[in-house]
Amino acid sequence: MELHQLTYFVAVAEEGNFTRAAERLHVAQPGVSAQVRRLERELGQQLLDRSGRMVRLTDVGAAALPHARAALAAVRGVREAVDELAGLVRGQVAIGAVTSAGPVKLPDLLARFHERYPAVEITLSEANSDRMLTALREGRLDLAVVGLSTDPPPGIATQVLIDEPFVAVSAGFLADRAEVAIDELAGLPLMALPKGTGLRTALDAAFAREGLTPRIAFEAADPNVLVQLATRGLGVAVVPESLGRYHEAELRVITIAGPGLRGVLALAWRTDGPLSPAARALIAFARANYRS
Repeated sequence: MELHQLTYFVAVAEEGNFTRAAERLHVAQPGVSAQVRRLERELGQQLLDRSGRMVRLTDVGAAALPHARAALAAVRGVREAVDELAGLVRGQVAIGAVTSAGPVKLPDLLARFHERYPAVEITLSEANSDRMLTALREGRLDLAVVGLSTDPPPGIATQVLIDEPFVAVSAGFLADRAEVAIDELAGLPLMALPKGTGLRTALDAAFAREGLTPRIAFEAADPNVLVQLATRGLGVAVVPESLGRYHEAELRVITIAGPGLRGVLALAWRTDGPLSPAARALIAFARANYRS
């Protein structure tokens, strides 16, 4: 078993296609196919199902994939550890972020980090919190800015970046109110982030504590879109307080009474696997910039 075979296998598994995997690795497609078949022969098991238009993992392949990723990460770690001891920090960091991470000012943080560690290559992607926590556990992400409504799941450590209450904002509903209770929101058309996000999980939990279910009229992945919908009188948007206050000239900002309805944005990483020096450097950098 050779490292390039594992590299080709992981690329095909992630791309779902031999041609795209070859393009990603800048090698010829027949070579990728031949080396993956050689790996399968050495293991005595088929790793990939090639019967459909998309290449899919077999059960054996799905079981082998995390170990292949871990082996490649360990090899990268050897080089990065040597560089670290030599006073260098280089390598790659794959970071994810929720769309609602605006208050964190992640681009500013990454720009300052890049100035300090120019040899680190950073990739950034967006998804909801549930998907990114899964990607962290599977090793597809090194770090992620996620929304939390409860303690992080096992195997995940966090550094809180932002902790603020949610508020209700409206252009027409609750016109003379400065505060509203959860049960009063139950009969109103609400606008919130989709399920799988920290804000939505916290909102659903707050209603569940009252034995209620929110009436969600609109969902949007970007809280700024919720604000725009609220300015058009389509309902009451539930958003982080900082975003609501920013639009105070256009919308009424209403405090939501009762405990627990807070938004926590945190930098998360896995604790049950190796972290590269580059990932550790970014964690330390974020901690230094977001001391609570």
